[in-house]
Amino acid sequence: MTDISTSKPESVGVSSAGLSRLDQHIQRYIDAGKLPGGLAVVARKGEIVHFSPLGMADRERSVPVRPDTIYRIYSMTKPITSIALMQLYERGLVLLDDPVHKYIPAWEHLRVHVSGKYPDCETREPDRAMTVRDLLSHQSGLTYGFFDNSDVDAAYVKVSPLAPEGSLEEMVAKLADLPLKFSPGTRWNYSLSTDVCGYLVQVISGQSFDDYLDEHILGPLGMTDTAFSVPAEKLLRFAANYGPTKDGGMRLVDDPQDSTYAKHPSLLSGGGGLTSTAYDYWRFTQALCNGGELDGVRIIGRKTLELMASNQLPDGADLASVAFGQWSETAYAGVGFGLGFSVMLSPTRAQNVGSPGEFAWGGAASTAFFIDPTEELVFIFMTQLMPSSTYNIRREFRAIVYGALT
Repeated sequence: MTDISTSKPESVGVSSAGLSRLDQHIQRYIDAGKLPGGLAVVARKGEIVHFSPLGMADRERSVPVRPDTIYRIYSMTKPITSIALMQLYERGLVLLDDPVHKYIPAWEHLRVHVSGKYPDCETREPDRAMTVRDLLSHQSGLTYGFFDNSDVDAAYVKVSPLAPEGSLEEMVAKLADLPLKFSPGTRWNYSLSTDVCGYLVQVISGQSFDDYLDEHILGPLGMTDTAFSVPAEKLLRFAANYGPTKDGGMRLVDDPQDSTYAKHPSLLSGGGGLTSTAYDYWRFTQALCNGGELDGVRIIGRKTLELMASNQLPDGADLASVAFGQWSETAYAGVGFGLGFSVMLSPTRAQNVGSPGEFAWGGAASTAFFIDPTEELVFIFMTQLMPSSTYNIRREFRAIVYGALT
């Protein structure tokens, strides 16, 4: 798809002049050599009013960003995986308070780290068993291994549960032997939880994870360019991935033509493995903004989605109160977490414009989205620069987009 139909912004209460600031802001980053290119999407009341490719998708080959450029969306995979698991919830095949060991028997006797280095560390029993809800809301006690310097994170680095040559089955087997960072339900920590959700989708549905997504989400929504790998005939549309240099420039970190994404992976990461286009991801986010339906196709029930976009943290706390560690794809103050998304609790505490109940997430290569049901507003930004914390562009974009509402 090389041409995207857009509506006049003023027809849905958005200022064209206000939106022009979005492209100007992105172009400043491109001109300064801080971003290779970018594609911002703004939709309101179901109408795309801004869809603007800028800059380069592949600087080394002088390939410009196109409407159908394919991006590594990394953790923007998580909401898709979470919807998949909640589809099975709607079929009565899994409950949120089910213990995870019901589906992964080897996890029945997980232990919580107390002190010492793995494998010679002191552990204790958790206060209660880990539940499916704990996984969906990152309150499981799992971690990632590459953000903090704790003994538990060091154990993850040593064991490497997310090794690309492995499988989902091997991942959960490795995790069975690792201690939890905290007792489930007591703290929040960004982690492999959603990768485990992908494994649960596979176990409960009886389908491979990728086949399930194709049949129940990607196919029905017409997300034809979203997958765990990029086929040879689409590699010319696959963006290069970059990292920052000390002098404020960029360096190539993943060439699209010899990327690992050119081969179908053995480990299907529900936490960060998908590639997609801006238009594909708009179809997914617009369905969520509509209450779970797009073009007559419903992927999730309205009330189920309301639950998913509700804060699940203890006593209504924000992330600043309960987060273990200081890294994720969102700010912490004034922001809670639902079942697969961050949830805006208080724009005042977040020191950020928005509406209570807005839900969002981002990816490691600086991609991001937010959905504001109150304003019937969807925003998506695609680029390829790691890590996502390099520049504070997400908060800047929010100011510009909300400032364009009339």
